[in-house]
Amino acid sequence: MAEYKLQGLSCANCAREMEEEIRKLDHGEDAKILYNSSKLVVHEQISIQKVERILAGDGASIVKASHDSHDHSHEHAHSNRQLKILIITSTVLFFIAMLTGKWSMNAAIMIYLIAAGLSGYQTFIKGIKNLFKFKFNIDTLMTIALIGAFCIGEWKEGTLVAILFGINEYLEGIGMEKARKSMEALLKIAPKEATLIDNGIERVVSIESLKAGDIVLVKPGEKIPSDGTVIDGKSSVNEAAITGESMPVEKAINETVFGGSINNEGILKITITKSYEDSSLAKILHLVEEAQETKTPTEQFINHFAKYYTPIIILIAIIVMILPPIIVGGEWGKWFYQGLAVLIVGCPCALILSSPIAIVSGITRNARNGILIKGGVFLEQLGKIDTIAFDKTGTLTKGEPFVEVMKVYDDRFLQVAGSVEKSSTHPLAKAVMRKIDELSISITEAMEVETISGQGIYATVNGERYFVGNEKGIPTALITNKIKEEIEHLKGQGYTLVTVANDEKILGLMGITDEIRKESKHIMDELYDAGIKQTVMLTGDHIKTAEKVAAKIGLTNFYANLLPDEKVKKVKELTKKGKVAMVGDGINDAPALATADLGIAMGKGTDSAIETADIVLMQDHLGKLPTAIKISKRVNQIIKLNLSLALGLKLIALLLTIPGWLTLWIAILSDMGATVLVTLISLTLMIEKRKQH
Repeated sequence: MAEYKLQGLSCANCAREMEEEIRKLDHGEDAKILYNSSKLVVHEQISIQKVERILAGDGASIVKASHDSHDHSHEHAHSNRQLKILIITSTVLFFIAMLTGKWSMNAAIMIYLIAAGLSGYQTFIKGIKNLFKFKFNIDTLMTIALIGAFCIGEWKEGTLVAILFGINEYLEGIGMEKARKSMEALLKIAPKEATLIDNGIERVVSIESLKAGDIVLVKPGEKIPSDGTVIDGKSSVNEAAITGESMPVEKAINETVFGGSINNEGILKITITKSYEDSSLAKILHLVEEAQETKTPTEQFINHFAKYYTPIIILIAIIVMILPPIIVGGEWGKWFYQGLAVLIVGCPCALILSSPIAIVSGITRNARNGILIKGGVFLEQLGKIDTIAFDKTGTLTKGEPFVEVMKVYDDRFLQVAGSVEKSSTHPLAKAVMRKIDELSISITEAMEVETISGQGIYATVNGERYFVGNEKGIPTALITNKIKEEIEHLKGQGYTLVTVANDEKILGLMGITDEIRKESKHIMDELYDAGIKQTVMLTGDHIKTAEKVAAKIGLTNFYANLLPDEKVKKVKELTKKGKVAMVGDGINDAPALATADLGIAMGKGTDSAIETADIVLMQDHLGKLPTAIKISKRVNQIIKLNLSLALGLKLIALLLTIPGWLTLWIAILSDMGATVLVTLISLTLMIEKRKQH
């Protein structure tokens, strides 16, 4: 499939109609016009000349390859500026015509016609073409209304209709362009070129030419071209483009870096591990671009509704023009005028704009926060979630053992523990060593080290034999009643035990657990504040550990001792009671993420997380999740409000036809007012973002 950038796409309804026309061409069945990102996707074998003719019929065109995105936005700005000048000129002429009408009606009519022509000529040309094709859309409605108004001598109101419709088009174009520009600014974070080191020689190459294994040099202030590993140098790196976190991250040799990150101060030499198109940033940008084009159920309904809405409005207008004069002997001229006003009220612009600007704004704003939402559908769904199920390890906890409790019975306890565990690679040994380092305990070399599988290690320290391991390796004779009570108490609280003993006594006990993330409790409070009713933890850990974690961070419920298939079963049960999101690390939680109404993965850029879930948190914590939910709820509220306004204003205007009070200018103001309100309300999502940053 070939992809082209478009300019002059003024309304979503027109884009839908052009897409239908292009699909009728040979090889056109898969054609797509992506209104939100202003793109055309067609089969390579389609006749581009025919496509261009269809686009030209609606004032749109393909941006030539030589244009870059700057030229493209310049084109949009230029066409908007041109329309603005025409509208201002028309308005001035309109007032001149009103004054001239006092002396010469014929001269006033000429000026009215010029004013209407300047402001509405594009609509008029499109409308006339559509009339001949029996194609009824907004341009057709406006053209019929204009011709009708001029036919019955309503020169002033006809011209006002043309001017107000011009203003409407201008504001609609600006609203969508603002949302598009915000998205384009996000996409501009992609690096363009890199400094490649080839046989010791530095040369600047395009980002697309990089492949895995290449070595690049990144100077201070430059963007890292693609995902890779540092092989030389030390620096801090800004990963905000990927994770949404503005705090710099220190990078040294053998550490991984993301493409699109900015190198702050040092010079880094990096081995590229992925070509740019496979990098985390490229995947993110591709997903964000795709996301804004996936239609939500609301949008699909609106688009489907708009298809039948316009012909129905034309039918209502004809009934308003004909029935009152025939049935109750009404005045033909008056009811013809009322019918024209109904046509204008029938414009579906505000209705169609109710959703896309809000959706694009919501997706873009979340993407800037390092939250990838893979489509409007998931954005809408996130705003409806009432239950969140969390995997425990790595999500609510850090996923690494940590010494939380110590019972010291002998001063040698920590030195012996550190000396024996120093050479072990066991995760519990690493937890012990972290505690020893934290307390700055001096350790010595352990001799005659012997590992007993499932129990622990025997070793000689300072000439004396010691055991370090679980309670099963301790001779029962050494366990006093007091120590037995301590062991039972710690195990009852869900701790894994590490004991240190010699032949005579137990030196001490360590209670090891998975460390709860500091922010987990605060995040739960924020989630409740964002409208989440239930927070549930699903874990394979035993019940005491689960109970302790759930109580500490304030979860509403938890389920322990679950195997992966049992987690899936639990998620299914929860989905029967409400809208459920499952949060995990995207690797071992894949089945549960897929089963929930919404799968949310904590990714920090991992491929599997980006691919598995519907929403990806690009940080390795849950800090941004409450914000994402609040934004989604706002998007849903805005779409509902927009639909209510669009339909409400139209309904009020239509009800005015009953007593015969509907005028052309009330009709156009109700339509224009709805479009302007819908656009401005949707853009408040972006304004709030600017305040925050």
